[in-house]
Amino acid sequence: MTNEEKQAAKARKEELARARAKQAAKNREKNGNIFKRAGRAIARWFREMRSELKKVVWPSKKQVKNNSAVAIFMMLVAAVVVWGFDFLASNAVRLIISLGG
Repeated sequence: MTNEEKQAAKARKEELARARAKQAAKNREKNGNIFKRAGRAIARWFREMRSELKKVVWPSKKQVKNNSAVAIFMMLVAAVVVWGFDFLASNAVRLIISLGG
């Protein structure tokens, strides 16, 4: 390898090192410290959440009232059914105890 080739190879290495250092500095500047990255991530999360909430089809007041009435009615029906089973079971136990005692 001649002296000129050695100097050219050394110059290429130095240029490559400068390019890597420049890219690393650019990445550090772009990414920032952990607080900046966390702040950007939180801000992005809120922007995406807001965007998704705009896509939601919210129910009308009439639908909310209707759904609430149906839910309350079904809870009352379930309560009556449970009460009925409890009433029958307690009477059956009383009957069995009275027959045995």
